[in-house]
Amino acid sequence: MASGIDPDNSAFLARAPQIASMRDARARLQPHILHTPVHRWAGPEIERRTARGTEIVLKLELFQRTGTFKIRGALLNVMNLSDSARARGVTGVSAGNHAIAVACAAQRLGSSAKVVMIETANPARVAAARAFGAEVVTAPDGPSAFAMVERIAAEEGRSFIHPFDGENVVLGTGTLGLEIMDAVPDLDAVIVAIGGGGLMSGVAAAVKQVNLSCAVYGVEPVGADLMTRSLAAGAPQKLEAVRTIADSLAPPMTTPGAFALCRRFVDDVVTVTDDEITAAMALLFREMKLAVEPAGAAAAAALLGPLKDRLAGRRVAVLVCGSNIDSATFGSLIARGEAILDG
Repeated sequence: MASGIDPDNSAFLARAPQIASMRDARARLQPHILHTPVHRWAGPEIERRTARGTEIVLKLELFQRTGTFKIRGALLNVMNLSDSARARGVTGVSAGNHAIAVACAAQRLGSSAKVVMIETANPARVAAARAFGAEVVTAPDGPSAFAMVERIAAEEGRSFIHPFDGENVVLGTGTLGLEIMDAVPDLDAVIVAIGGGGLMSGVAAAVKQVNLSCAVYGVEPVGADLMTRSLAAGAPQKLEAVRTIADSLAPPMTTPGAFALCRRFVDDVVTVTDDEITAAMALLFREMKLAVEPAGAAAAAALLGPLKDRLAGRRVAVLVCGSNIDSATFGSLIARGEAILDG
């Protein structure tokens, strides 16, 4: 398979990603990405629903180019390809956000993209990938999608850009962790959603190397608790089925690289229900005027739920990681969440 990534991560697992390398990656990305803002979440509703004295800042990565953090790792991967590999094009697999990022990265760096998307992917995400020039093919589920992308890479010579594994993914998401720590250096905790682990592995590695005493908490949907199961088993696991509205947090497996970094740098992983996610979506919209996809609200759901008492009186950063959702789906989920908030 053509790839810009060490397939077994053997070299990368021998060391932690260094802050200097993350800063170098940030300099390379700077012409292509946005430095997303940090904003304090203060208001009567959040104050009533969290423990007294808790101070909350939101890292608003939903305002990133393509609507999520995914563009950071995708760009680094395409940048690191040879000229001939970029000429052959790239491929990726995704429920939506990574496909959009791969398409955007390819367009910006003079390559072409053919992406595999799950057939249940939100139509708005499919349209966004096509708008960046990607050819989109579909697969019925996660395992078959990964098998399809491997065939495309082998048969067409395209480089496979992994959605959540590899050194470039970690360095890319590490730049996001650096932005958080540079903006709010005296944090007590950072909360990050976990899907395959690529976002968390980079953010956690950055946070812990800047401030070892800052706690890092991961969040998964109850119906896609892949990292929770992997950490309990002591090895990467696979999920035969996922049941959650947060499709961006529902990969079929994690990988040795992402698992190893999460096990090393993450303090704990908690789970949230779909009802808790929709309630957090509704609260973010009602009080902060943010329209987020379910995955983008997972970290806030953890703060309002399983982490509420543990983070009482602390200064906490909540990563709002994405916003790729159509208006009809968003409206229905917000209505569900408001009924829960006001019930």
